[in-house]
Amino acid sequence: MGELGAPAAGDVELSGEAAAGVSREPSGELVGLGLGERREFIRREVVKRGFARIDDLARALGVSAMTVHRDLDALAEEGWLTKIRGGATANPSALLEAGVRERSAALSAEKEAIAARAARSLSRGQTVFVDDSTTALALHPHLTAAAPLTVVTNFFPLVRALGATKGIETLVLGGRYHPLQEACSGLQTTDAIRRLHADVLFMSTTAVSGGACYHRSEETVAVKRAFMECASRSVLLVDHAKFGRRAPHLLASVEAFDQVITDEGVDEEELATLRERGAGVEIAPMSR
Repeated sequence: MGELGAPAAGDVELSGEAAAGVSREPSGELVGLGLGERREFIRREVVKRGFARIDDLARALGVSAMTVHRDLDALAEEGWLTKIRGGATANPSALLEAGVRERSAALSAEKEAIAARAARSLSRGQTVFVDDSTTALALHPHLTAAAPLTVVTNFFPLVRALGATKGIETLVLGGRYHPLQEACSGLQTTDAIRRLHADVLFMSTTAVSGGACYHRSEETVAVKRAFMECASRSVLLVDHAKFGRRAPHLLASVEAFDQVITDEGVDEEELATLRERGAGVEIAPMSR
């Protein structure tokens, strides 16, 4: 599942919705919120945008920067975010606890650019594995354009997005359903995958660090590994915010993928590490 990491603790360059930031003017609906409501607003803003500035949050809520600092400290203790200079970034685990809509909104322009670049490798008639990440979900209009295809997924938002699209045969993987992630996992899911074969897999992960990919959910790692075992080509779709982060469970090394596609915001040191490890890296250009 698509999740965010922290940018470097310095000046943060953002694009799209994240760059716009929280509204700088106090909203009548936000001023005077109680403690719990205020912290929930802050949590949602950080998770949705990936990064939020303390000054912007203070202005939007009509409170002092010190109040926002205290709120961020409390949310950091709960594991939602990490405070950095001038603001806070969402932790990789935060988006696992967020719904699909919140995860999709984070760095949406970067995800769309990555998906567009990935789709260039599609060929008509292929069987395609797609995992339960919102980065891979951005592929759905490109899958439609490349029909006829057979798409195999455990991710129900993708199933709904493809709908009754002419030329797309959708195979839905069952298993234990997780309502928040809107996906299935578990032994039934991995067994079903191993009875299939795909020409290409498109997937993402929680975090990438030191040339290795990590995820917070052990069950999800098992599903992703099964996908990788049963695909002729594996393509990792990972936005820049996932780099430099770790999660509890090792998924795979970056060189296990035939292709790694990221966006223009990726740190140069992380990029160098990928290439040193032998990963075939491509940078997806952002639309201007």
